[in-house]
Amino acid sequence: MSDGFLHESLSGVDWGVATADTVAAPLPPPPERGGHFGQWTEDIRQVTGLTADTHRMVAGWPQLQPDGPDSWDRAALDRCDRALDALLAHGKRPSLTLFDRSLPPWLDAAGGWLARDTAEHFAAYAAELGRRFGDRVERWITSTDLAGPTLADHVAGMYSPGRGAGRAGLPAVHHILLANGLAAQALRATGASGRIGTTVTLVGCYAATDDPFDRLAVERLESWTNRLFLDPLLLGEHMVTEDDVSPVAVTGCVRPGDLEVIATAQDLLGLSWHSPFRVTAPENLPRVLPTTKCRSALNEVNRLLVGLGFAIVPFDDVETTAYGWPIIPEGLADAVAGLCDLYGGLLPPLSVVDNGMGDLDLVDDTGHRDDTRRRSLLRARLSWLAGLVDAGVDVCGYEYWSVLDNLEAKFRYTRLYAMAVPDHELSPRPPMPSDWLHGGAFAETAVPDAGRAAGLRLVPAASRTQGAGAS
Repeated sequence: MSDGFLHESLSGVDWGVATADTVAAPLPPPPERGGHFGQWTEDIRQVTGLTADTHRMVAGWPQLQPDGPDSWDRAALDRCDRALDALLAHGKRPSLTLFDRSLPPWLDAAGGWLARDTAEHFAAYAAELGRRFGDRVERWITSTDLAGPTLADHVAGMYSPGRGAGRAGLPAVHHILLANGLAAQALRATGASGRIGTTVTLVGCYAATDDPFDRLAVERLESWTNRLFLDPLLLGEHMVTEDDVSPVAVTGCVRPGDLEVIATAQDLLGLSWHSPFRVTAPENLPRVLPTTKCRSALNEVNRLLVGLGFAIVPFDDVETTAYGWPIIPEGLADAVAGLCDLYGGLLPPLSVVDNGMGDLDLVDDTGHRDDTRRRSLLRARLSWLAGLVDAGVDVCGYEYWSVLDNLEAKFRYTRLYAMAVPDHELSPRPPMPSDWLHGGAFAETAVPDAGRAAGLRLVPAASRTQGAGAS
């Protein structure tokens, strides 16, 4: 597939990059770590040379309101002010994320997202930022991840602090959705300019086999991930399982008018996607997950999942990244196609706001980073996405996560996900996907399965199996 095809198909896409740390935080990073909070002026200097038009930053709620609802940190607000002004001065369009997993300590101590008051406090926080920054921010992302701080923490206990209350934690899902609806309304009430949306973690699944029970397992996983958040956002109702029960509603957390607020119209829907899953029915686990492939971490996850009627197993004979994620170039496009099949015209314009590939440990013979593999895989992924755009799917943005920082805590800060090693010796600057596209660099690389991308079609969920998705 030629670069010309990508140019034409993605010509209307808003290219962007992001930083992982909060711009409001005051402390400089330790020498061995990167961080936007201590060097945002240098980060902006690096970003200004990029083709990317949009730069997204995280405001940092814990830093802006450290001690209570009236405890605004003026120095932190000033740092946000200066960062926004610096981006505008260099011709970049600022995008601001209001919440990125971390709550102020005083809210965490009061129950976090299990407490309904957290939603009201979030709306007040959004309103204040709208009043202060509304004339400069061109895109507002109310939350960067709805599932992590609720489903993964309060329900499953997989994310820090790992509260893991099971179904008793599901009110957290309702409250974070309510918070995002209230925040969107609050931003608009202040007269803030710019588009407003939230982000969902898009889960793409392939059935491990053609067994009907494996296909049913895919539907169950997608119900407990994608539909758990998107049904309220787009349909104004909580997800109902196959036995006609709403797991969230039965907790008693839903009040009259809540769902109307949650379904407040969005200008865009952000999608966070990194890796697909291969899914099987619990009764098929012994067949598709033989003893030689069992992994303790995967088994720990499946102990939580089998009670919901599905399990996750590794892909067979599929290359992986340094993170261990399977490399399936069409995975993002297949997941987006699944959303289109499910929600159709109810979907607002889609913006991929968290997507990348963290293989920075790959170097060439001279000891320098070798971007050939990353470039090849990204071109393949974008080719599939371009095919969706040609098929009529409204993809309004693509943002690479992240540009200069993002050392992963879950890997004990030993693995980088950013495009550039944060060693303060960033010369030459890191190339972006948009640079590769506009500069023709994609044409220099072999593309895995590129021939299939030219004939991309919307893939119904019922036909998505590993055979269709493996690279």
